[in-house]
Amino acid sequence: MTDSSEPVDTLALACHQVCKQFTVGQRTVEALSDVSLSVTKSSVVGLVGPDGAGKTTLLRLAAGLLVADSGAISVFGQDCDRQVDSVHQLIGYMPQRFGLYEDLSVGENLNLYADLHGVSQVERQQRFDDLMHMTGLASFTQRLAGKLSGGMKQKLGLACTLLSQPQLLLLDEPSVGVDPVSRRELWSIIEHQVKTNGMTVVLSTAYLDEAERCDEVVLLDEGNKLDQNTPAYFNKLMQGRSYRARHAELSNRHLQTLLSGQTGIVDAVIQGDSVRVVSESKDLLESPAFKQISDKLTIETTSPRLEDAFIALLRQRHPVAVAKTDHSAVKPESPLSDEVVIQVDHVDRWFGQFQAVKKLSFTVNRGEIFGLLGANGAGKTTTFRMLCGLLPPSNGQLRVVGVDLRKAAAKARARIGYMSQKFSLYSALSVKQNLEFFSSAYGLRNAKREQCMQWALQQFDLVVDQDNESGDLPLGYKQRLAMACALMHEPEILFLDEPTSGVDPLARREFWNRTNQLAASGVTVLVTTHFMEEAEYCDRLIIMRDGDILIAGTPAEIKQQVTTAELPEPTMEDAFIQLVEAKQSNE
Repeated sequence: MTDSSEPVDTLALACHQVCKQFTVGQRTVEALSDVSLSVTKSSVVGLVGPDGAGKTTLLRLAAGLLVADSGAISVFGQDCDRQVDSVHQLIGYMPQRFGLYEDLSVGENLNLYADLHGVSQVERQQRFDDLMHMTGLASFTQRLAGKLSGGMKQKLGLACTLLSQPQLLLLDEPSVGVDPVSRRELWSIIEHQVKTNGMTVVLSTAYLDEAERCDEVVLLDEGNKLDQNTPAYFNKLMQGRSYRARHAELSNRHLQTLLSGQTGIVDAVIQGDSVRVVSESKDLLESPAFKQISDKLTIETTSPRLEDAFIALLRQRHPVAVAKTDHSAVKPESPLSDEVVIQVDHVDRWFGQFQAVKKLSFTVNRGEIFGLLGANGAGKTTTFRMLCGLLPPSNGQLRVVGVDLRKAAAKARARIGYMSQKFSLYSALSVKQNLEFFSSAYGLRNAKREQCMQWALQQFDLVVDQDNESGDLPLGYKQRLAMACALMHEPEILFLDEPTSGVDPLARREFWNRTNQLAASGVTVLVTTHFMEEAEYCDRLIIMRDGDILIAGTPAEIKQQVTTAELPEPTMEDAFIQLVEAKQSNE
């Protein structure tokens, strides 16, 4: 583990007792509190932590875009306060929303950033060629940046950041909103820069499997550094506390809901054909939750992972209330309803000469969680917008809760809730004002409106923040507010378009607990996600590619397609990548 005792000439980044405060609404937020850390040259260090932990603030301080209230930060021995110009020549910084000019082509964006970085005309063409080859964008240099998929935009943003050939690369959640194939390609580029050019990389990430690939990981929470060490160190801390559980009668989703938050259980999430359980101690079977259902339960130990340690550390600091479940009343689940509430029949959608959706057909039943997966640009969001009545189909038939969307889209919209990928909140309005607006938009009036607003504030723990502007909320709280707004009118169907993109693991767990409860109450849920583990929560799903269905089925059926002797237990991410790449190789 690196610390302040490391020789200065081996350090790429050093922070000593750094503090930074911000004023948010009427509150003072301690973004960083007495944080000290160091990063050795030619290493990859990951910053992980819940929303509001201080990850972005730390990166912006290191990039010289913010000034610390106290403490010191240096980059390769250069003081970030007093030697700002020198520091800027050493670093490349890619924020969460990199500033691509969408009306310019890929080549024009590269030239613009080459000008900004002072890259000479002699050098730039070779750098362009190298970066375009590395990112796979060589055949897209004439395409407008605004017409690229999410993954391609991220790769172009990274290429623009690398034009200056920085010694220290700072990346703020570079893989948010991109599919598994693009995510793997981004990591290939990062690792190539470290291995070939000796670059040092510091990145924040919401994906703990990405953090496993780092040389070291820094855990942050509420502006405090909890620990810094190797992934192997954190995994060793959890030895003997990670298990996989299966029940003879209960589905994994029901079992996971039952175990979450119980005494003695730190974490319970669906993983493959079982529920991954992390215990407070090595005596998992002594947990009261397990004693009630142990006669039909199978448990086996499993190797710990970084996410287990991350959740365990955070649970120590933020204990969750024990779930109030009557275990003696737990019964096998009844089969899903066979009532079709969404019907998609041979639907096309054209944008000029481009066909975004091609003869798409599927059905969804009441109370089902149905997943739409696919690479960026596969047609998922277009399909969602058509099903919500926001975009008419070019051909085919769409029916939602028995309503033909071609004839009565407004009638159908009154019975659905929609939570978009970018959270359609009004950032200048307070939490309460957003709730007031959406409740009015859904036709809620007088006492009913007030009742629903109070329910939303209480149910989603937004009472303390009700007078704060929604734009100032951490991402996880924006997600809570967006979901509250989508549920104000008690919809029968809930559309969730990449709702957990960029949200930390704790917030994702909270989100899926709420979603499972909605499905159990009979609400139908359609969801898109790039977190392949979340696909395990779906009863059925389809993987889309180029506007068409590549494969459909239950998570188990889809993973079975890639199960081999060499890969006996594939993950959903394994299945996604192999199926998409197999389709590409056959074309």
